[in-house]
Amino acid sequence: MKLPRQFFKPLAIGAPAPYRELPVRLERMIHFVPPHLEKMRAKVPDIAKQVDVVLGNLEDAIPSDAKEAARKGFIEMAKATDFGSTGLWTRINCLNSPWVLDDIIEIVSEIGNKLDVIMLPKVEGAWDIHYLDQLLAQLEARHSIEKPILIHAILETAEGVKNVEEIAAASPRMHGMSLGPADLAASRAMKTTRVGGGHPDYKVLADPDGDKPRIGYQQDLWHYTVGKMVDACAANGIKPFYGPFGDFADLAACESQFRNAFLQGCVGAWSLHPTQIEIAKRVFSPDPGEVAFALKILEAMPDGAGAVMIDGKMQDDATWKQAKVIVDLARIVAAKDPEMGKAYGL
Repeated sequence: MKLPRQFFKPLAIGAPAPYRELPVRLERMIHFVPPHLEKMRAKVPDIAKQVDVVLGNLEDAIPSDAKEAARKGFIEMAKATDFGSTGLWTRINCLNSPWVLDDIIEIVSEIGNKLDVIMLPKVEGAWDIHYLDQLLAQLEARHSIEKPILIHAILETAEGVKNVEEIAAASPRMHGMSLGPADLAASRAMKTTRVGGGHPDYKVLADPDGDKPRIGYQQDLWHYTVGKMVDACAANGIKPFYGPFGDFADLAACESQFRNAFLQGCVGAWSLHPTQIEIAKRVFSPDPGEVAFALKILEAMPDGAGAVMIDGKMQDDATWKQAKVIVDLARIVAAKDPEMGKAYGL
């Protein structure tokens, strides 16, 4: 195990020093773009104005015979677009694939100074992060990259979930984690073909009441895993995200799944279709009413000490901390979205 005083040292001579704190950025949605399709690349300048993160996808959903075209398309897209305050990410192929080494080497050499985060699929343990961490440091040094490229892990295997705490703590390069429900379901031999969301057969029944029909309540298949991921991320100062919701036609269920993740502590989710952008923007921005009440708490308890009554409810140090989480997020949202800033009164 690396000694604490060595943890924040660059892993290659000439590589940029790792961040000690993650950059403060709004990341309510990670919008996936298939960069092998020219018509999709052409939409990126407009998409970048609407979303918090644009991600060029090189892995799942990209056919094997289009992998090189996707990589080249992503590089072209990145060079041609001014992303402004919008993040630029890529999801590379998994580490045991024949494409991943070229993904990393070519992307860092061509656009390393524009790239914010590499999303690494099918992470099973800290060893996967260590490999990419070292390789990125060597490439950053070779190509004079000015800021460290961060790593975002996808939890989509049973082994990855088992090792989630070690993954979260593996490197100062860790940005966060996303739940990958489809691959994780397969890894666990779960009996569902859905990509995220609940299942009508995963439920609890109300107690019997004579001859009345018993009501069933559908449950969330992903509650345990999201909670475990959020704890690992929060303990290590990195960001948890809900991943994909595959039913583009069921906007209500998508919003419900995103909101469950938000309430559990996730900071954002993936948007795979334009209809999901506004859902993520709405869900992962705090409600104006909640912000107004949180501001009351902070104003009544400027230093968080003591206890006060506000609107008939007792507030103390613990609720002050909760209020600060909401107001801090509202300020970040307001800085990017003036309309939300007006709604918040910030």
